[in-house]
Amino acid sequence: MLGAAPFAAASPVRAERPLVVASKSDTEGALTGAMIALALEHLNVPVVRKLGLGPTLIVRGALLSGDVDIYPEYTGNGAFFTSTEADPAWKIPQDAYETIRRSDAEKGLVWLARAPANNTWLIALNGDFARERHLVTMADFAKVANDGLILLAASTEFVESPAALPSFEAAYRFSLPLDRIISLPGGDTAVTARAAAQRISGVNAGMVYGTDGALSALDLVVMSDPAAAQIVYEVAPVIRAAGLERFPAIRPALARIFAGLDAPTLRRLNARITVDGEIAEKVARDDLTERGLIG
Repeated sequence: MLGAAPFAAASPVRAERPLVVASKSDTEGALTGAMIALALEHLNVPVVRKLGLGPTLIVRGALLSGDVDIYPEYTGNGAFFTSTEADPAWKIPQDAYETIRRSDAEKGLVWLARAPANNTWLIALNGDFARERHLVTMADFAKVANDGLILLAASTEFVESPAALPSFEAAYRFSLPLDRIISLPGGDTAVTARAAAQRISGVNAGMVYGTDGALSALDLVVMSDPAAAQIVYEVAPVIRAAGLERFPAIRPALARIFAGLDAPTLRRLNARITVDGEIAEKVARDDLTERGLIG
């Protein structure tokens, strides 16, 4: 994790319209949204919280309409915002960030510094199963998949989206027939990860995200993606340009926070919420305080 010097609170601001800080309704959204709100309050920026507002399209729409001023978003979602999913730029971290940054600038939105953690789709295997066969990468996974040894639990979206499982299959030259997949309507990776960890109904592989908190608690081996088959999803605050103009100190303050959110850190913090049952706001406050970023 990158070290960071504490930032000083700004002088009190005039009584102005507060900035509306939102997040999506997932664990990591609640965590990073709370971090943004806490950082802004530390700068004496007036804040209204709308954390857990809804799914991606709801929060994105609220940002575009001006009902929301800032929220944490993933670079990879820019592929879907711009309908350019086939562009290889989305699989390269810097290119993905620059592509959506330039596109959104035309809409009056500013992408601030991103975290160095890729929360993309991945596949994790039951620990015993993976270790017995020395499975580490998706190339290794492809071999056992083609031998009919994999039973995968995944969301319907993961199975059907060209950017997800089909992209893995094309990159690593394997095919999972539908009778080797348990397809679930929701996208809850806690369910798919636990199924693989506990071999529920014979499942030995589960769809996960790169920063899932459950990965810290379950004996799973995450298959690496050396061929970069998946779109990169690095989280960053996205703010309306007008809000940043009013409070320019937001940019460096949030840059220091998000620079420290690497994958191990986000997995650990997410686990405190999903596994230990802590409140996202408390976890966010504890982390920022421990790093000396708020008082």
